[in-house]
Amino acid sequence: MSHYHQLFTAEDAAVVFIDHQPQMTFGVSNIDRATLINNVTLLAKVAKEFNVPTVLTAVETESFSGYLWPQLLDVFPGQPVIERTSMNSWDDAGFRKAIEATGRKNIIMTGLWTEVCVTWPTIEMIGAGYNIYVVDDCCGATSPAAHEAALSRMVQAGATRLTTIPALLEFQRDWKNREHYNNLMGILKQHAGAYGVGVEYAYTMVHKAPQSAQSPHVVTGGAKH
Repeated sequence: MSHYHQLFTAEDAAVVFIDHQPQMTFGVSNIDRATLINNVTLLAKVAKEFNVPTVLTAVETESFSGYLWPQLLDVFPGQPVIERTSMNSWDDAGFRKAIEATGRKNIIMTGLWTEVCVTWPTIEMIGAGYNIYVVDDCCGATSPAAHEAALSRMVQAGATRLTTIPALLEFQRDWKNREHYNNLMGILKQHAGAYGVGVEYAYTMVHKAPQSAQSPHVVTGGAKH
């Protein structure tokens, strides 16, 4: 069966984070940078919660690009970051070895910039037999046109486009599955914007759960409770 007719799972997927570094972030103009950082952090936290293998890679850290975002490193403390000189991660033996070590063929791809460091390995990894899912809003490009052209090229090569929230919900799949439910809801409250606000509302107003520490204080008659 074609991968286009299947959903990925936490058991058959891996997530790749390519070059989420300061110098690369400076050039991003297709998406608000704070939103980009939030989306990447959200996906990283959920991948960790569901025990999905992750690969972190950086290019020319100390000579040009700077260290990976602290928000990402904080999610994976102590995890090795594959250091490269190549713009195309797939040209790097260490990166290829890390991908192979996951044992997964469904690769969820994120990174900077979309038009180079995401597109090039995506095309070649598809040629090598991997199914690549590109998370649009976890990728940054130097312009909206560059982002869309890159996504078009990857789709023509066989990649699949998606965004952060449907990507992470594909791991959960069914609300009757309770193993990760509460932790997932906690992550969504912190990072999922309007969806997270809706989760908090459902917990406190519908299910009468206590307010979380992150919740706004209720104000009644001028007093905070």
